[in-house]
Amino acid sequence: QVQLVESGGGLVQAGDSLRLSCAASGRTFSTNAMDWFRQAPGREREFVAAINWSGGSTHYADSVKGRFTISRDKAKNTVYLQMNSLKPEDTAVYYCAAERGIEPTVGTTHIIYWGQGTQVTVSS
Repeated sequence: QVQLVESGGGLVQAGDSLRLSCAASGRTFSTNAMDWFRQAPGREREFVAAINWSGGSTHYADSVKGRFTISRDKAKNTVYLQMNSLKPEDTAVYYCAAERGIEPTVGTTHIIYWGQGTQVTVSS
């Protein structure tokens, strides 16, 4: 079966860094765009970052630009989210997702697989 498994979440202080990993199994996603989303309690799931099939093009929500970096290792079938200068408002469950196409597309209608999520909590 196809699975996306996130890891690397935890409890950190404001200003700290974390690196999230999303390991895929069951099929290759080397020709798919990949995304990170997050959802905080009482809020809608929101877009965080995306990367195209080659890794040569990335996109970020305004709230994380300059602080977060998305990358991928196609040989390992894994996507990463490096999160620096974390803020309490970054607290959320973070989900990785695979898109149907090779380039990122706005919204969730092109998401074909979701991970189960990993909790990130940033204290002040």
